[in-house]
Amino acid sequence: MDFEAALFGYWTYAHLMANVLIVLNLLGALALGLVLGYERSFHGRAAGMRTYGLVCMVSAGIVLVSGYPELWYGLQLANDNFRPDPTRSIQGIVTGIGFLCAGVIMKDGFSISGLTTAASIWTVSAVGILVGVGLYVAAIVMTGGAILCMTMVAKLEARLPSRPAAAVMLKFRQGYSPSVEAVKAAIGNRGYIMAQGSISIAHHNGQTEWSFVVLAEDRSLGGTLPHLYAELLNMEGLEDFNLALARN
Repeated sequence: MDFEAALFGYWTYAHLMANVLIVLNLLGALALGLVLGYERSFHGRAAGMRTYGLVCMVSAGIVLVSGYPELWYGLQLANDNFRPDPTRSIQGIVTGIGFLCAGVIMKDGFSISGLTTAASIWTVSAVGILVGVGLYVAAIVMTGGAILCMTMVAKLEARLPSRPAAAVMLKFRQGYSPSVEAVKAAIGNRGYIMAQGSISIAHHNGQTEWSFVVLAEDRSLGGTLPHLYAELLNMEGLEDFNLALARN
């Protein structure tokens, strides 16, 4: 009899309603996270629906648990001195997401990838927080805005004037001293200019290596690396070189 009384005392109406509300919030956060994650998985990113769904749902869950302290441990606590601060939970979420976002950013030479994925993971955690605190409309709007930013804004960006960048590595033959003017002239013949402050010079076994970033003077020149390649083949004193689009 005592066990039955304790059991029914644990599962009070308030506990049941709180659990139902929390479950509905978690399912809503999971759904919004899956929607955002699908956009990333559709574009072949490593972080997809599972990652985004989990981040959004867990973020909501952490905030939700701070909203029902009086029901913790199956007890009806009525202690005015016990008031947890949900902002501390939000601060912990943001800190933890920072480590996760850092893991998806990759740097290879002058190319950086994963910035958009990292920003969208940060966004989906904020969506979960909004769901957790009950701001459902704001959470839905943020989800829609994030999807719009990652899809339509990319198309708009492709239409606007820009100056595509490329990473260049030049390796000169042993004993040869290259000239800045000659390098600038070679890349200038193909519509590129050297980005200011990007040059790095190294010297190994008597050979000089230059690494720098070039900018196309027009978007239409962004895909002309083969033409720049042909130009560098005829450059005096150049023994080896490498060209790559500088993504970020």
